[in-house]
Amino acid sequence: GNTGVIVVAATNRADILDNALLRPGRFDRRVLVGLPDVKGREQILKVHVKNKKLAEDFSLADVARRTAGFSGADLENLMNESAILTARRNKSAITLDEINDATDRVIAGLAGRPLNDNASKKLIAYHEAGHALVGTLLPYHDPVNKVTLVPRGQAKGLTWFTPSEDQSLVSTSTFKARIAGALGGRAAERVVFGDSQVTTGAGGDLQQVERMARGMVTQFGMSDAVGSLALDDGGFTGPNYSEEVATSVDAAIKALSDEGYATALEIMCTHRACLDRLADELVEEETLSGDRLRELVAEYTKIPEKLAAV
Repeated sequence: GNTGVIVVAATNRADILDNALLRPGRFDRRVLVGLPDVKGREQILKVHVKNKKLAEDFSLADVARRTAGFSGADLENLMNESAILTARRNKSAITLDEINDATDRVIAGLAGRPLNDNASKKLIAYHEAGHALVGTLLPYHDPVNKVTLVPRGQAKGLTWFTPSEDQSLVSTSTFKARIAGALGGRAAERVVFGDSQVTTGAGGDLQQVERMARGMVTQFGMSDAVGSLALDDGGFTGPNYSEEVATSVDAAIKALSDEGYATALEIMCTHRACLDRLADELVEEETLSGDRLRELVAEYTKIPEKLAAV
C-alpha cells in the first residue's frame, strides 16, 4: 500500500500548473518559500562556513546584511568562491575582502581587464558616474555600494546599489527613482558628449527601465492613465487585453521612462562639476566604494537622507 508515503514537489511557476494536479486529495498543502531575510541568510551562512576558516573580525551578520536578494544557492556559491579566492591569495582565513570580491563575481561574473583606451575609459566613467550620482541624490533610490570600471560579463563597467533593508514591498516613488537611476548613464553621456556620441552602453539599462515601467503599469496599477488594473500576471501567455488598452499601456510606459530621463538629465546639468569629479576619480582609481563616492558628492552638494521604500 501507500500508507505513510508523502509526495513532495517544488516549482517556481505554480500559476501555470494544471488545476487537476491541485485538486483536493492530491497536493493539499502548499508552502511558499521566498528568498531568505537577513536572519535566514545568516543561518544559511552558518551552515556553509562550518568547514571554512574565517578571520577573527569576520562577521556573518555583516555578510547577511550585504547580500539582500541572495538565495540559499547564491550564499553557498558566495562562500565557495570566497574560499577559492583565499587559497589563491595564500591567505590562511577568509576575510571581508574575499567576500566582497566573491559577491561581485556571483552577481556579475568574472572580472576582465580594464580598458586601456583612454577615450572609451572616460566615456564609461561618465556613464557609471551618472548612475551613481542619480542614485545618491534621489532619496527613494537604493544607496550606492560600489562603482567600478572593471568589466564583468558583458558589462564594461558596473554600479552596484544595495537596498538598505529587505524590501518585499516597493513604492511608486522607489520605482520612479530606480528608473531615473537606470537612465543616469545615458543622461551623463548626452550631457557630456552630446547626442551624436550617445553609445550602446545603455542597452541593458533601457531593458531594465522597460521591465520596471511595464510592471508598474500592467501588474501594480501604478499609472493614472491606465488605472488600478492588473493587466499582466507575469505568465507566459502574453497580454490579454485590447489594442486600445495596449496603446494606453505603451504610452504610460513611455511617460514613466521620459519622466525618469528628465530627472536624470536635470541632475546631470545641475551637478555637472560633481559629475566631472566622479568621472575623473573613476578613471584614476577604477573602483570607488559607496562611502568614498558619497564623500566626493558631499563636497559639492548636500546628500539627502534615504527614505523608506514604502
